[in-house]
Amino acid sequence: MLFRFSLYGALKNQRYYDPFLILAFREKGLSFFQIGILIGFREVVSNVFEVPSGAAADLYGRRRAMILAFSAYIMSFVTFALSNSLAPLFGGMFFFGLGEAFRSGTHKAIIFDWLRIEGRSDEKTKVYGYTRSWSQMGSAISVLIAGALVFYRGNFTDIFWFSIIPYALNIINFFGYPAQLDGDRKSRVSLKAVFILLGKALKQLRQSAPLRRLNLESMGFEGMYKACKDYLQPILKQTAIAIPLLLAFDAEKRTALLVAAVYFALYFLSSLASRNSHKIADWRGSDDGAARFLWWINGVVFAMLIPSLWFGLYPAIILLFVALAVLENFWRPVLISRFNAHSTPDMTATVLSIESQSKSAATVVLAPLLGWTVDLVGGFWPIGVAGTVIAVAIIVTPTKKCKLPQIL
Repeated sequence: MLFRFSLYGALKNQRYYDPFLILAFREKGLSFFQIGILIGFREVVSNVFEVPSGAAADLYGRRRAMILAFSAYIMSFVTFALSNSLAPLFGGMFFFGLGEAFRSGTHKAIIFDWLRIEGRSDEKTKVYGYTRSWSQMGSAISVLIAGALVFYRGNFTDIFWFSIIPYALNIINFFGYPAQLDGDRKSRVSLKAVFILLGKALKQLRQSAPLRRLNLESMGFEGMYKACKDYLQPILKQTAIAIPLLLAFDAEKRTALLVAAVYFALYFLSSLASRNSHKIADWRGSDDGAARFLWWINGVVFAMLIPSLWFGLYPAIILLFVALAVLENFWRPVLISRFNAHSTPDMTATVLSIESQSKSAATVVLAPLLGWTVDLVGGFWPIGVAGTVIAVAIIVTPTKKCKLPQIL
């Protein structure tokens, strides 16, 4: 099963559009604020369907939820490829958000359930980090393919069509998962049962101070990262135009080559980070100790971004964005392991879906706000300011006083 779990991650991260998403939308004539609105809308859709999808997966079959998720992704790719204006792109974001809702939390629950069945629950950080490392390795491979596609096709839109192929293959992969990993599902669909389980999960969340703290941290760390990570793309395009190399090629082809090189390094290092995240937990004595250490590093990186973005120090900016990606991949296995330690097995997918909902809620606010600010000031330095403020706020907030927003 470790092979199938790793194959899932490698195929799932064949997102050929991912390193060029903002550039593809800019190619369609969108402003950064409009792109931020689209990203925010995607997160709203994920929020609406997130928790019910997790509960439905726990009750009626996690494999079915994954197949539905990847079918929705394929619909989104078709819509993105065919759309040339803002309005229909909302349809693509709807399908993408639906896919995110039914996928997030569900496959992690499958992995943790398999570890429980195999009597290996104490290896959750190591095993999840290992499978996530293959996801990042898949991303490293995909960016080389994506760079080649953009280079030879001469545009950013065609990559949406090619993204369909690995996602269809992953649907085939799910049919090889054993039935016992569907969980203790019910034979008949009942919305009442979904909301009963949801109510139990929310009650568990409200009564657990550690779970409330974990959701708050997820909103700050993951929400900010999701809102800012794609700004590396226009920065790379500016860099490709500024450096006097490969002048025989046009701007798009030069950008494709630079994006492929940088994102390959980013994903390769992220893969190593994910695989070795458990070592930080061992070094710091616990997952909680590792998380606090990573928060400090996160704050330092964002603080260094402020002057780098202000003065246009492109090499430093690229290195710092790569550092943020590596940090996120040290962070994610540690965070998921902490959630698993504070939730019951029958509600793992539901609790993790609530985590994803919290993260999405933060991105809904941050993505349009960052886009509007970047358009307003004509520069990217507000990203560094926002990330630094969030990191400092989390570090200085006492654990016992952390409360979730009223959305939960």
